[in-house]
Amino acid sequence: MSAQWKPGPLGNREPFSAYICDDSALDALRPVIIEMGWQPEKCNKGGLRNAVQSLSISASPAILMVDLSESGDPLNDINALAEVCEPGTVVIAVGQVNDVRLYRDLLASGIHDYLLKPLSANQLRDSLTQAQAVFSAPRGSGEGEGEHEHVATAIVGTRGGVGASTLATSLAWLFSIEHERSTALLDLDVHFGTGALSLDLEPGRGLTDAIDNPSRIDGLFIERAMIRANDNLAIMSAEAPINSPLMTDGTAFVQLEEEFRQAFDMTVIDLPRNMLINFPHLLTEVNVVTLVTELTLASARDTIRILSWLKQNAPGAHPMIVCNKMQSGAAEISKADFEASIERKINYQINLDQKAAVNAAKLGQTFIEANKGSRTVAPLRDIAKTIVGVSEDDGASLAEGGKSSSMLGKFDLKSLLGGASNKAKPSEFVTEPAE
Repeated sequence: MSAQWKPGPLGNREPFSAYICDDSALDALRPVIIEMGWQPEKCNKGGLRNAVQSLSISASPAILMVDLSESGDPLNDINALAEVCEPGTVVIAVGQVNDVRLYRDLLASGIHDYLLKPLSANQLRDSLTQAQAVFSAPRGSGEGEGEHEHVATAIVGTRGGVGASTLATSLAWLFSIEHERSTALLDLDVHFGTGALSLDLEPGRGLTDAIDNPSRIDGLFIERAMIRANDNLAIMSAEAPINSPLMTDGTAFVQLEEEFRQAFDMTVIDLPRNMLINFPHLLTEVNVVTLVTELTLASARDTIRILSWLKQNAPGAHPMIVCNKMQSGAAEISKADFEASIERKINYQINLDQKAAVNAAKLGQTFIEANKGSRTVAPLRDIAKTIVGVSEDDGASLAEGGKSSSMLGKFDLKSLLGGASNKAKPSEFVTEPAE
């Protein structure tokens, strides 16, 4: 696995165990194990099923080698191993089936490597050395990569359906591809999140495992539990059963954020507004809170309320207002009235482009990835650039961009209702950043 998601130290875990079916493979393995300073007694007779039985009653090693030779359904048996194997364990599979599809499926399931029998000393040595590198290599191997200061942003929709999740996945993709920053995307809509769906990925069990067992969250857990979208982007999300209420005090989420700060350059949190209310400590270390809104009375009201809440509960976070789904002549209230009511400028605004949204859904890609050439996505790049730059200017550009020359002091619903019938001028709706 990539060394960008650096696991934590081994702690008290055994460094290595193996479960091998035949004597010839064991004879090839033991001298290499001794050479690497591990105990040859950890090379056990028996394949993957023996490993499952043993690990169900004992702690998992840091590196586990399992033999699939006697397995009739390797992928299904690997899933059974995942049920008893501690997250963060680096698993090397051994087998005698020379099938590229099986190899790819095993890697996709989380296996570190697949070795084909008969085993050779050089083959074993190389694979085990690479497995060790997962624990010892520094995060990011490129020159100067370690110099980036971590930046965390929470994406919060003022109302449902304003496009907060679409923006979150697009920003995560931009950070990872165009800004070349290692990025963690945390989708905290535990029951109905769309982060993995937007990236055409299975959500996995990482987030639900974290909620159920927060004490197990460490670098090893992050390495195993996150789903990789590309070389620089990993996601943690869930599709929890809707008959299972969320039972947590938020400790798991805070611990995940802490691990992300150690392992990634950027963190993007898709944060439903109800989570904002229930777990205010989630924003303690967040640099930018991106409020996604639209030109409606309800969004204006809730933008005011959330901005006030942020001032009291997250004074260190810089708010950014992004007005999404702008339509010429179809706004419920005017942009000027909206800005006057929230007592600050809209930082960025994005036009509605239904065809682009449909295109992204059909391709199973993020909005920005599927529509790179569209004018609609230009503000997304500006938003990403601004967030990345927060570590350099400490949010000065956001503070300046948020200043409003018109202060009403109160949110006057009656005045806005009266003006809602007036059609906004087309010039008010642009795809460039708001002045």
